[in-house]
Amino acid sequence: MRRKGDLPTKTCPVCGKPFAWRKKWARVWEEVIYCSERCRRSKVAAAR
Repeated sequence: MRRKGDLPTKTCPVCGKPFAWRKKWARVWEEVIYCSERCRRSKVAAAR
């Protein structure tokens, strides 16, 4: 069993917070950019 601290992490470009790997992202971890659906939806507002 892995500890949460041992999992890979990324930083969300919208909110700037780090987020950890989730099991549901196992197959698409390279494509995951945003930490949440809320950040994904507000990506346009953050780019301005």
